[in-house]
Amino acid sequence: MDARVLDLFCSGNGHGSGSQGATANGKSGNGSGAPSKKASLKSKKSKSRLSRHFKPSNNTPYLPPEAEEGNIEYKLKLVNPTQYRFEHLATQMKWRLQEGGGEAVYQIGVEDNGMLVGLSDEELRASLKTLHLLAKKVGADITVLREQQVDYDFDVSRKIAEVLIRKVPDDQQFLDLRVAVLGNVDSGKSTLLGVLTQGELDNGRGRARLNLFRHLHEIQTGRTSSISFEILGFNTKGEVINYSESRTAEEICESASKMITFIDLAGHHKYLKTTIFGLTSYCPDFAMLVVSANTGIAGTTREHLGLAMALKVPIFIVISKVDLCTRATVERTVRQLERVLKQPGCNKVPMVIGSKDDAVTAVQQFVQSPNITPIFTLSSVSGESLDLLKVFLNVIPPLSNSKEQEELMEQLTEFQVDEIYSVPGVGTVVGGTLYSGICREGDPLVVGPTDSGQFHKLSIGSIQRNRSACRVLRAGQAATLALGNFDRSLLRKGMVMVSPEMNPTICWRFEAEIVLLFHAKTFHKGFQVTVHIRNVRQTATVEAVYDTEELRTGEKAVVLFKFIKHPEYLKVGAKVLFREGLTKGIGHVTMLQPITQYQMRDEER
Repeated sequence: MDARVLDLFCSGNGHGSGSQGATANGKSGNGSGAPSKKASLKSKKSKSRLSRHFKPSNNTPYLPPEAEEGNIEYKLKLVNPTQYRFEHLATQMKWRLQEGGGEAVYQIGVEDNGMLVGLSDEELRASLKTLHLLAKKVGADITVLREQQVDYDFDVSRKIAEVLIRKVPDDQQFLDLRVAVLGNVDSGKSTLLGVLTQGELDNGRGRARLNLFRHLHEIQTGRTSSISFEILGFNTKGEVINYSESRTAEEICESASKMITFIDLAGHHKYLKTTIFGLTSYCPDFAMLVVSANTGIAGTTREHLGLAMALKVPIFIVISKVDLCTRATVERTVRQLERVLKQPGCNKVPMVIGSKDDAVTAVQQFVQSPNITPIFTLSSVSGESLDLLKVFLNVIPPLSNSKEQEELMEQLTEFQVDEIYSVPGVGTVVGGTLYSGICREGDPLVVGPTDSGQFHKLSIGSIQRNRSACRVLRAGQAATLALGNFDRSLLRKGMVMVSPEMNPTICWRFEAEIVLLFHAKTFHKGFQVTVHIRNVRQTATVEAVYDTEELRTGEKAVVLFKFIKHPEYLKVGAKVLFREGLTKGIGHVTMLQPITQYQMRDEER
């Protein structure tokens, strides 16, 4: 773990240097894949005369070479393909859609090596028509994200086009991305989510956020203290589907082909443990850090940024409340953020979004390089630049590919228990994330560990995702599971529901390699901290610090921890985050000291 992250947890405002931004055609960190080798899917017969006679100059713009895996496809032109080539192109489109979980991005007018050749207006229209026919054949819709002109001193202007292709997967499992919403208290997080999901602007006094609050004291104070979830749907054409026009959550899920699930986390420092639990347990794909334009980086902003970086969650930033400030104040806040992002502890490249073209470019750069950090400046009252954020959310793809997803689904079932409810007429209900495997209605599982390391048998009743009924739950998806009359008192947050065939590792003690991010004095044996490991949150005692007697800020060591209340289910390699007051550290589990035997008993005994 990189110890430089500790700068974000300290009070100083370190200044560093870095690149001023990213360009649309710049090569990024992992964009060095080889040209596609799918010979069975590509037709080599159709090559443009321009590409044969075109001689690139030193200033010829390039994209990163096309990668064989992933959901991005380059095509020079698609003009009047033969029936044989059309079938190959359709098969290829199915592959790219599968790689992207139901969506793909086509770059038209681009060679496989990434060279931006461009097409004439007539060729581009013909290529887009062919692409529309291909999408129709595979049951998808296309949306032209943007067209750009490339200038090679030809008599005829030439353009490239970027096209989003999206479909609802055959099994009706829509693409679902989770975005954790971070930021200091009163930065406008809940209001922004209310505006995005409800489809109506705020009145300047917090009306938009009322539907997001779960407790009376949240409504009275206007401050989030718990974790709430809101959904934003996009259809196959990239149009927003939300609660306007009296749509219910079920109707949004039925109509959407892509869903953004926002995890609204608390901004106040006294609810920090809840915020950390949301980041470690719900496995967000991205983090949206909201910063108020009139206050800048204040309170827990720096700490939330550091937490997301420590957990390696990709971050983009939204500067809210620009309607309350002058342009000079907004620019000052942007410069302040850029200084923090460029400092050695972050090493990020800020990218301010000012147009739709910038938003689409930011998606490319953001996915290809983890260092790119898009920055949006908007208002939830006037609606300024709100559409740019929607474009970004519509186009952004999942970071995991289909191969990783398939490998997780082939493993035994493991469901993390994050929430527990009692629902009248339904019984006990648990909410959480399926970490691996596949879960169906009626599947027998075991849940634990209890205080004595036991596991109890149970059966899955109904399943719901985003408040909509679901028959099959796949790895990486969050859902609520009905357990019928299972005794709620046997459950607690931090448990897991696993396949009976699994031999879960239960332990009181575990070793972790840690980096001490911040500590006022020295960290030594006997110190007690609150440990966060995935959905586990429990106080643990430091029983040993190997190879040294004590640790100071920035130092690394292997530490032996012991839980003080009950044993937990852990895995080697899992990320560890611990805290106590101002003390904070990160690391990963290196070794477990498992309980030799555990009992599995029926809940009826």
